Amino acid sequence: MKKKSRRIKFALYKALIKIRTIIYHFIQLDLKIEVEDFEKIHAEIESNSIFKGTNLWILVFAVVIASVGLNINSTAVIIGAMLISPLMGPINGIGYSLAVYDMQLFKRAIKNFSFAVLTSLIASTVYFIISPVSTAHSEILARTSPTIYDVLIAFFGGLAGIVAISSKSKGNVIPGVAIATALMPPLCTAGYGLASGQLIYFFGSFYLFTINTVFIALSSVIISKALKFPIRDLIDPIRKKRVNHYIYSIIIITLLPSIYFGYVLVLKERFSENATKYIKNISLLEGGYLLRNEIEPGKKIIRLIYGGNSLTNKNKAEILQKTKEFKLEHAHIIIKQGFSTNESSNNEIGILKTKFNDLLISLNKSEQKKDSILNRSRIGLQILTEIKPFYPQIKSCSYSETVKFTDDKTKTEKVALIIFTIPKNSLGSNEKTNITRWTKKRLKNPDVKILFEVATKKKRS
Repeated sequence: MKKKSRRIKFALYKALIKIRTIIYHFIQLDLKIEVEDFEKIHAEIESNSIFKGTNLWILVFAVVIASVGLNINSTAVIIGAMLISPLMGPINGIGYSLAVYDMQLFKRAIKNFSFAVLTSLIASTVYFIISPVSTAHSEILARTSPTIYDVLIAFFGGLAGIVAISSKSKGNVIPGVAIATALMPPLCTAGYGLASGQLIYFFGSFYLFTINTVFIALSSVIISKALKFPIRDLIDPIRKKRVNHYIYSIIIITLLPSIYFGYVLVLKERFSENATKYIKNISLLEGGYLLRNEIEPGKKIIRLIYGGNSLTNKNKAEILQKTKEFKLEHAHIIIKQGFSTNESSNNEIGILKTKFNDLLISLNKSEQKKDSILNRSRIGLQILTEIKPFYPQIKSCSYSETVKFTDDKTKTEKVALIIFTIPKNSLGSNEKTNITRWTKKRLKNPDVKILFEVATKKKRS
């Protein structure tokens, strides 16, 4: 077993070295042309790795803002906290210092980073202890189950960040990297886990924060080595080899659980998809119908609650048999009977049928009313379509129904009105009379009022 474990580790080391070599090759193609002066890069990374004064207060403010955003489930507020958070600085400092073997900078970056993490945890924990809202909203839950996808986001986000720092044209990459890698929210979620005593939230979110930290630092190492930043300290080959060994070990230890969680996520998604198709297929059977269903992908449980006729053993066997068609043989299907017409008294069934029929009649009436209104609104279009071939002068036709009031306020009269729009002097009185007769006959309404209005030219603005 030990030999096999060593062989796996050795294979992973070789794979990582090959990947690193390929990345170095591609990075060197274009980036060296725009690389900033090495001393300026070093000074910038060194200054951003320090946490005191302004940086410290900005960190505390960012923690509070992110905690409030998680508390009220506001994505916009969380993004704002990520933008102002200075946590990226010491992480880049850790990666850069390892690449150039500047052990003094590495120690300072580690010290400042640890202090920043501890400060953030304390601030977020205190906030969630005193906050009156303790519900775990979606923004909190989203940061408790890291996967391999979070590794990819952190790695490529970190690459973008260190490339921007190393380039003469900085652009607006750094704010985007801060949002993509999302260092602050998982750290504040860890504080929520401590404050609420839910350690599963703490470990899940802190692991996500660790993934982001390790792979942003790794991207800094790769870019720094690829661009051949000058070595800052003399280091013997044995110590250099040991440092590289530690780097690869940390990467593998961090990476493996995320691969497993990513695999579990894919299985859950596949189970949910298959379960949804399965539920659609068994929603109706022999007088029974599915009232409600619940899917638990993590436990592979599907709960089915049926109404209508009571399910027989044959029905239940048929429901279970169909799991094979949707690759759900290993799922735990729980079938329950909700309201059953078989077990209800004739009186209860009669009352329900009466209520159901009343509901159907009401729905039909509202549908007919809706259709009638829609059809009336299109009468003008129908009249225009039919009369246009005979009288192309007519430009438009509108139809409406209104109420006519007289001096006797107790009496009202419904009036249908048709308005034809025509150019000036385009129709004679005989033609208008013919159109009026045809329209009344077409609508089977001798009382319809027909008006002709002259089309006016629209003024150009």
